[in-house]
Amino acid sequence: MNKYTIYHNSRCRKSREALQFLEESGHEIEIIRYLDAPLSKNELQDVLNKIKLKPSEILRKNEAEWKSIPNRNSLSENEILEQLSIYPKLIERPIVTLNQKGVLVRPLENLALFLKAN
Repeated sequence: MNKYTIYHNSRCRKSREALQFLEESGHEIEIIRYLDAPLSKNELQDVLNKIKLKPSEILRKNEAEWKSIPNRNSLSENEILEQLSIYPKLIERPIVTLNQKGVLVRPLENLALFLKAN
């Protein structure tokens, strides 16, 4: 059976729902608590490649950390990636990956479609 990886924030309701969905589906799961052990830029880029999104597409723009960056609206994708690695709270969640594919699980239906396709 394939092992799915979930980038998980236990304080996030959507993340808890995605984890529960994976558990109830009977899949083997690896849980990455990215707030406790932040991802490096390279690790984060690898995740982005799997979900086929740019850093700006997984950015939580309403977080205080983002709003505190003075030049935030003129940052390049690479600079946004840097901010995501410094402030992991800015990463939209949850994200689920399997091998070289993945999905941003917003909405939860995205996870069901991803599981069905894999």
